[in-house]
Amino acid sequence: MTAAEPRIEATADTVVAYLRVGRAERAASGLGLDDQRAVIADYADRKGLTVVGEYVDEDEDLTGLKLFRGSVGARTAFEAVARGDAGGLVVSRVDRLCRPIVDLLRLLGVSRAEGWSVHLVDLDLDTGTPAGRMAADIITRSVSSAQQRTSERTKVGLTAKKERGERVGAAPSLPVEVTRRILVERAGGRTLQAIADGLMSDGIPTARGGSKWFAATIKAILGSDNAADVRRQLDLDS
Repeated sequence: MTAAEPRIEATADTVVAYLRVGRAERAASGLGLDDQRAVIADYADRKGLTVVGEYVDEDEDLTGLKLFRGSVGARTAFEAVARGDAGGLVVSRVDRLCRPIVDLLRLLGVSRAEGWSVHLVDLDLDTGTPAGRMAADIITRSVSSAQQRTSERTKVGLTAKKERGERVGAAPSLPVEVTRRILVERAGGRTLQAIADGLMSDGIPTARGGSKWFAATIKAILGSDNAADVRRQLDLDS
């Protein structure tokens, strides 16, 4: 959609259904899809909804917004509600759309911004109703609070480790002698790219076993905890 294409306002009681089976769930009989159709049909009947379209992805293991960007069925369903073909999107289970809760929150945010509702049958959640919007808000606030608490605990833990003189970050992945060489050459005035070129010329592998070194990689190593340890040993200026 573009600014020149305003969204058509579909009635709230119309939905498009999205069905998905992953590779591991695939069955030659297609019963996985049939089960989802039955669940959605029952939900639509109970809620007085009309299913005006169906979109399917088979052998698709992506979820969340990656699903909508990377698979034909999900992307087409997403576009349908975005342009107003229906008032909402319905799925039989939340894991047909999203697994990480963060992806669900992003999806709810997109649907709210574009003016369509999300129906999650397994949670009996309809964001087109006041109760459904309240439930979605509670989920959002709960996750946000949990993330903030986790972030605060992480910061406190890292600070405590630093005060105890413990290493913060990943353990060394480069041989010490390679890190030492990089530090010494940098202290001697060589450019980041010159250091990288020298390592490649000498056939020294990267931390991941690769053969290509880049200036950005050298810069990252120079700023690492591992380099700080070696720098102190060598008594080099930072």
